[in-house]
Amino acid sequence: MHDSELLARTFEEKRPRLQAVAHRMLGSSEEAEDAVQEAWIRLHRYGAESVDNLDAWLTTVVGRVCLDILRARNRREELFEDHADPAPAAPADETADPEQAAMLADSVGLALLVVLDTLEPDERLAFVLHDMFAVPFNDIAAVIERSPAATRQLASRARRRVQGASPLPDLRRQHKVVSAFLTAARNGEFDRLLALLAPDVAMQADDAAVRIGAAQATHGARGVAKIFSGGAQAARLALVDGAVGAVWQSNTRTIVAFRFTVEDGRVTAIDLVAEPEQLDKLDIAVLAPSPS
Repeated sequence: MHDSELLARTFEEKRPRLQAVAHRMLGSSEEAEDAVQEAWIRLHRYGAESVDNLDAWLTTVVGRVCLDILRARNRREELFEDHADPAPAAPADETADPEQAAMLADSVGLALLVVLDTLEPDERLAFVLHDMFAVPFNDIAAVIERSPAATRQLASRARRRVQGASPLPDLRRQHKVVSAFLTAARNGEFDRLLALLAPDVAMQADDAAVRIGAAQATHGARGVAKIFSGGAQAARLALVDGAVGAVWQSNTRTIVAFRFTVEDGRVTAIDLVAEPEQLDKLDIAVLAPSPS
């Protein structure tokens, strides 16, 4: 067998693990495949004869490629937000193909991806590589160009944020219900909204939200459904204090936060928060759109 054929076979044996690393880093099968393919191109160009530990080398390369993709993704989002209209379009993750969403949930865990999307690129890489794939901090430090101590702190910060979020099964259920609710609202699906709302659901708005047009208090599924049906066009899915909710923003500034209470697969309460002092106290992370 020629050296090139042996190298290709060896790489294919390692591809599933590399694909798993990239998928958890990026949350996208297509981007993960691109990152792994880039690792193969670099290995083919560099040659394996001078690599002492092929597993570590390939993991490092995939990590670098993923980090570049995450940083570029953040720059694109910042550029979009700087030039966006006050009413941004609905994120793609709320209208994604159900089969694709189900596959993603099965392979990685949608709830975990929801939390990982709130991390900065360096935090995400440090947490994923160390906590999920046992890559030493010294190796990760070389990827993100920081000291091992600083890398350890990044992973620790990410770990606290992941552990501080709602329990992953609960978060997954919340994501499913709130995402379906926003989609039904945008599409004007009144009956679907009724099915997602508890009969005795209550919606409360603070004084600032009332001043910009919200009703101070609305009780009952039909009343809440009437308010949302055909609306929520500018609402963006977000983590609000560790639970799945939504926000309405002007560029990057949150105007209103929607806090959802979900029990037994239905929305039982919605609180609208618009008072600036209260918004400043909330930990809000707008969820990044899933690649189409």
